[in-house]
Amino acid sequence: MPASTDISTDLDDISFLGRLSEALSQRIEEQTRPLFDDAGITVPVRSCSLLTALSEAGEASAADLARALGQSHQLVVQKCPALLRLGLITQHADPADARRKIFRLTDAGRDQLARIDAYSARISEVYRALFAEVGDVHGTILKALNALDARPLSERIAGSRTD
Repeated sequence: MPASTDISTDLDDISFLGRLSEALSQRIEEQTRPLFDDAGITVPVRSCSLLTALSEAGEASAADLARALGQSHQLVVQKCPALLRLGLITQHADPADARRKIFRLTDAGRDQLARIDAYSARISEVYRALFAEVGDVHGTILKALNALDARPLSERIAGSRTD
């Protein structure tokens, strides 16, 4: 197992929830890459949602994609060079504002999305079997995200103080 996702006993503590969540994400990414390779998917694992959002938009700026994905503009901008190099998207200046770049899917990008869709149907079944083993991780993560949106940690810690 790669050192990046080794779970040391020092981190086996509820206060390191963020780190453990990152470890789960990294583990999924590491185990997905060979499956993508077998399926002929060249898209970086963590860029699939960006391609999907771009497909739904038709064309979009990095800011548009960031809003659609609920991610930072910086993160979206960091993902685009690899997608451009792979020939999955194109980048053009906005005719109304030359500083703004507009992204579009290429035919190769649409082909990759079709492969991702076929893969998604298969991996969904695998995740359902995993959740039968360990509990509904997907549902739990969604509930946690919604709860933290409704009441952030700062409010929760303020409410737990006993002064």
